[in-house]
Amino acid sequence: MSIHTPRAAKPVHRRTATSLAAAAVCLAVTFGGGTLAASSAFAATPSQTDIVLGVGANETQRNLAWYSATDTAQVAQFALASKVVDGAFPALAVSVSATGGATTSGEFNRFATLSELKENTEYVYRVGREGDWSATYSFRTQDFEGDFNFLFFGDPQIGSSGNVPSDSAGWVDTLNVATATYPDTELLFSAGDQVETASNEGQYEAFLQPDQLREIPFVATNGNHDVGSKAYQQHFNTPNLDTTVGTGSVTASGGDYWFIHKGVLFMDINSNSRDNAAHIAWMNKVVAEHGDEAKWKVLAFHHSIYSSGPHATDTDVIDRRNVLPTAISDLGIDLVLQGHDHSYARSYLIHNGEKANAAEEAGADSVVAGPGGVLYVTANSASGSKYYSLQNKNFWWLSAENQEKVRNYSAIDVSDEAITIKTLRSQANGDDKPVNSIVDQVTLTREVEPDTDAQQLQVTVPETAPGEFVWNIDGTNGLVDLGTAVDAGDHYSAVGSINPIRVTDTRSSGPEWSISAQVGDFTSGEKSFSGRYLGWTPSVVQSGGDAVAGERVASGFLGGDGLSVSSTLGHAKGGHALGTAKLDAGLELDIPVDVTDGTYKATLTLTALS
Repeated sequence: MSIHTPRAAKPVHRRTATSLAAAAVCLAVTFGGGTLAASSAFAATPSQTDIVLGVGANETQRNLAWYSATDTAQVAQFALASKVVDGAFPALAVSVSATGGATTSGEFNRFATLSELKENTEYVYRVGREGDWSATYSFRTQDFEGDFNFLFFGDPQIGSSGNVPSDSAGWVDTLNVATATYPDTELLFSAGDQVETASNEGQYEAFLQPDQLREIPFVATNGNHDVGSKAYQQHFNTPNLDTTVGTGSVTASGGDYWFIHKGVLFMDINSNSRDNAAHIAWMNKVVAEHGDEAKWKVLAFHHSIYSSGPHATDTDVIDRRNVLPTAISDLGIDLVLQGHDHSYARSYLIHNGEKANAAEEAGADSVVAGPGGVLYVTANSASGSKYYSLQNKNFWWLSAENQEKVRNYSAIDVSDEAITIKTLRSQANGDDKPVNSIVDQVTLTREVEPDTDAQQLQVTVPETAPGEFVWNIDGTNGLVDLGTAVDAGDHYSAVGSINPIRVTDTRSSGPEWSISAQVGDFTSGEKSFSGRYLGWTPSVVQSGGDAVAGERVASGFLGGDGLSVSSTLGHAKGGHALGTAKLDAGLELDIPVDVTDGTYKATLTLTALS
């Protein structure tokens, strides 16, 4: 059981699209994705640039973003690739009106969402307006359920070396290697720092050069080199964006966002904002509303809190490391993806900011997480624009670390049972470490199903004599949501009810029986308060077998022990009739105002005597 207690514009620049279709050439659609050349009747113009195919809120959507040279009404059009004839864009296309406005670089950004996509289907799309269309691109959806792969990239940071063409070439090569090796990958996931200078559109143009960013959904993370301008927010159309959390300023980008892909809840927070309490509250809300839809939970943010590079000892990183891990464990998050330190690191499983299992060996190729165990991965550079050396301080959290100063990427395979993170070299390091040789690999599985909600009721049920006296929790829902406690003057108050208990007694002699319960202390990390503040009002909601509800037990807030001592939920006297009864109890929790805010859990243990 748990309860949360309350507490100057640049001149306009004109850029040629990187994949303009040749007006005199007609090509068939390539089912692996890519640019579809337009017929002469549908020749592309250079007016639309910076096109990015972003991830949608779920598998049925794709979010598009692009820049236009003029402030005109724009649309995105998409159609079945099978309807393309002689390279001409299909007449039967869906048009989606775009939103947007002036950019910080003097252009105009546009957002549109392609919706109601079908699984295992090839689509073509273009953006612009009649007589002024972009090149035509294609993408394909895959199964909407089941196993999948996505690719994770650390800090491209184009321009960091001082040589934009070199950085861009490294970025392009990594994407080419990764997508050729994993042609069915479903997401391209960035750890942040897309560019060196947040407002530099030349660097963005180089970052956006690869056509994979128009073929495979891209997941952007806000890095410290991205936050200083609205350009990040104007280039990437992220789903379910909450700009009130991790908010930017008038000139800076901000916000947290989430999406669900094939049963995985992804949350991406803007760690440039150090309002950790706001991030935690937002994650609690998202998990409370959508956690039960997810078989895995993955969190991403830029500033690695468990790395081996120089940022590991930065004051701001230490602050995040002191605050975030307990909340991450409490939320049942399985995997955290990070960047910022331009070196590879993989943590031990970490629970509430401590090593979860003292016996876990360094570099193990498989780890089994118990409740609250979290794996943290930090990506090395995907472009080679900048590398940081390791600190070699034997940080307690490091299971694996690597810095060879060659480009890396991570291929992440997700199934119902496991997540495998394989980090590979996209650049050879001598003959013995060629392209696609493995830097590190680990498979994450779970000892038990993770919490699907931070607010749960855990019940210990003893064995009973089969066929004689049987009792169990009615239904399969093991969660009790007491919600967020409300201010009640001299205390905080929360209410709810247990999951009903069904009792069946078919013994001919009808011996006496009783069901009782006792709650332990409510805890949140190292904080706690007594279970005596929990009370209940038992009831019989389905009569049978002469069952009688137990007496009301008041919260111990004003005195008494509450449910911290064993209390009767229901009973039947000797010689009772045969039959089945269902017992329920309304819960009332009164919390002193001096209890520190947080999400608290307690275990309610039920015992049957007969």
